[in-house]
Amino acid sequence: MAKQTRDAEFTEYVASRSGWLRKVAYLLCGDWHRADDLVQETITKLYVNWARASRMENRDGYARRVLVNTFLAEQRSPWWRRTVRSGTDPDAAADGADLDAALDLHRALAALPPRQRATVVLRYYCDLSIEQAAEALGCSSGNVKSQSSRALDTLRSKLTARPAVAERMS
Repeated sequence: MAKQTRDAEFTEYVASRSGWLRKVAYLLCGDWHRADDLVQETITKLYVNWARASRMENRDGYARRVLVNTFLAEQRSPWWRRTVRSGTDPDAAADGADLDAALDLHRALAALPPRQRATVVLRYYCDLSIEQAAEALGCSSGNVKSQSSRALDTLRSKLTARPAVAERMS
């Protein structure tokens, strides 16, 4: 494949899928700026391996796996540090149907361990089957099932505990 053709094909793919990659990255990390960094690193890795990626039947699956692996590798890095912001969330939308519920869900999702968060995003946002999620995460189907179960239990407990606290305060 000629370099110009390869670059044009890569550019077209990235232009059409970068918004989707950014949304998935945001759901994984919970921060738009960090999501942009994850997407940039993913795009760089895709470009380096575009000869292989372009032959893939499911390019989106390949790109998603690179993104998830990049996120999980970053989580294991000793250089990565979580910062907790207080006050308002600058990444939150100005208006919407139920911002409080959306922010509660984002906080609950951010509180999950990285692997559970990745499993929930792949299964319920990306709508992957158990087997597809297992392939994307490089683990067994049973692992995806157990991670999903634990994550959903944690999300349910965090999201149902919140209204009880609000009722006690009023």
